[in-house]
Amino acid sequence: MLLKMEEKRSLRKERIGVVTSNKMEKSIVVSEVKRVKHPMYGKFVLKTKKYVAHDEKNDCNIGDTVKIMETRPLSRTKCWRLVEIIERAK
Repeated sequence: MLLKMEEKRSLRKERIGVVTSNKMEKSIVVSEVKRVKHPMYGKFVLKTKKYVAHDEKNDCNIGDTVKIMETRPLSRTKCWRLVEIIERAK
C-alpha cells in the first residue's frame, strides 16, 4: 500500500518558470515560456502560461527562477506549490 502511494506521488507534474508576481500572501505567480514551432509557417512563437503557486515562507522575489509541482487544489486558482528556488534574481 505504501509503495503505491509513492508511485502516485512521483507522477505529479513539475514546471520551471520565472516569478512574475509575489504581491499575495503565501502565493506567487509563475510564468512558463515555451518556444513552439508554428505548424504552417515554421516560425518559432513564444507561448506563455501562468501558474499560481503556494509559497509557504514568502521567500520568492520577482525574477527568481523556480521549480513548482502540482498538488491538490489549495484555492480556486492555486493548485501548484513551490519546490525550490533554482536561481535568485540579480
